[in-house]
Amino acid sequence: MAAEKNNQTQRLLAVGLLVLVILLLSALIIMPIVSKGLELGEAKESLVFKLQKYERILAKKDSVLKSMAKIKAQHLAQGYFNTQKTPSLASAELQEFIKKAIVDAGGQLSSTQALSETEKDKFTLITVSVRMTGNMEILRSVLYKLETATPLIIVDQMDIRPMRGKRNRLTRKLEPSNDLNVNFQAVSFMRKQPK
Repeated sequence: MAAEKNNQTQRLLAVGLLVLVILLLSALIIMPIVSKGLELGEAKESLVFKLQKYERILAKKDSVLKSMAKIKAQHLAQGYFNTQKTPSLASAELQEFIKKAIVDAGGQLSSTQALSETEKDKFTLITVSVRMTGNMEILRSVLYKLETATPLIIVDQMDIRPMRGKRNRLTRKLEPSNDLNVNFQAVSFMRKQPK
C-alpha cells in the first residue's frame, strides 16, 4: 500500500510537472503569438480608420476642385491684375489713367516716367514715377481714384512739399500758397508672361 501510494504521488507529481511544462511552453510560445496578433489587429484597425478618412477626403475632391476653379474665376473677374499683353502697354495704360485722374481732379501733371518693370514671384510690377501739383483736395481725389482703380494700383514712395508762395507786387510780402508739389510712384501688377 505504501508502494501504491508512492506510485500515485509520483504520477500526480508527473502530471503536475507535465501541466507546468505545458503552461510554461504556452507562456513562452503561445502568449507572444497572441500578443502579436492583438497588436496587428490594432494596427489593422488604425489603418482601416485612416483609409476611411482618406476615402472621405477623396470623395470631396471634385467639389474642392470645382470650388477652386470658381474662386479663380472670381479672382480673375475682379480685375486686380493688368491684362495688357506686354509691360510696355501696361505702363502706357497706367500713365494714361494717372493723367486722367489728375486732370479730372483739377490738378496739373508735371511728368510721368515709366520705370523698368521688375519681376517678383509670379508677377511683373509695372512702376510709373509721377510728379504733379495741386491742393490737398486735388491730392485726396487723385489718391482716391488710384486706390479704387481696377486693375489694382498701389501708391509708393510719396513725397509731398508745399509750393513756395508768390510775392505780392504791392506789399512785397510772400503770400502763402495752398498748392503742393507731389512726387510718388504708382505700381500696377501683371501676371508673369510665359516665355
